[in-house]
Amino acid sequence: MLKLHTLPQLVALLIIMGLSIIGPLNPTPLLAKPYFEDGFLGLTQKELHDQLGTPMAVRSRKAALRVFSYYTFKDWKKYFSMLVSPENGEDVYTYTRNDIQVRYSFVFTPDLNEDIDFPTLYVKRVEVEFTPAVKISQIPKLVPEFSPSSEPATSTFRSNLWVLIFKGVPSPDASFIVKERGKEQLPWSLAYQLFSLKGVPTPLTLDATIDRMEITTQSLQIVQTNQRLTHEPILNPYSKEFANQPAPLDQKKKRIPQPQYAD
Repeated sequence: MLKLHTLPQLVALLIIMGLSIIGPLNPTPLLAKPYFEDGFLGLTQKELHDQLGTPMAVRSRKAALRVFSYYTFKDWKKYFSMLVSPENGEDVYTYTRNDIQVRYSFVFTPDLNEDIDFPTLYVKRVEVEFTPAVKISQIPKLVPEFSPSSEPATSTFRSNLWVLIFKGVPSPDASFIVKERGKEQLPWSLAYQLFSLKGVPTPLTLDATIDRMEITTQSLQIVQTNQRLTHEPILNPYSKEFANQPAPLDQKKKRIPQPQYAD
């Protein structure tokens, strides 16, 4: 039997026993984790900063599509973030890889379940821009987080401006960063969307130039049902089968008919 010779020892023992029963006074909050293998989607803004460091800049979108104002991180935190909602600021990190400027911009969504003025922000989309534009075959070497499947049957689609590639299994938690109506009833998967300002050539080749890619979460079910008229299924461009396709036959341009006029 443990013998206590002093009153302070008895008090200390009672305090320890009490804490072991009720638990710590300030429990450590559960940390967010990425939903997919990209390592970014679903992180809190603080976790992103812990991983990548202080942003090199912060940008906010203007009313026009893809028109931004850029601020230093210090100026944004001190003044400009007070003028608009905090989630309107996108954290920017710029790197130079193989003589290409690779700029990451992280788009956030707030946790609306938190009834506070400045709720926790979570990464909902990552935009990666290339200056100058790069070939579609170069992207895996420039963006380590981009690891497309090599399977030819990978769900892949195209339009005249972009190529959309799905990767991996859906995440049951990813609907948290989605604003689509009825999102809880749909599966959400990791998706890479590659954009070309010049337009995606027909037929698509590995030399097609890409200006920007987005790491995001999308629903394959929506693409296959609601968007089937705008999303054309194609062979995965990162598969061996795509690279080994025979070169397309040269197609002569159709002659534009000339009107015939009477003398």
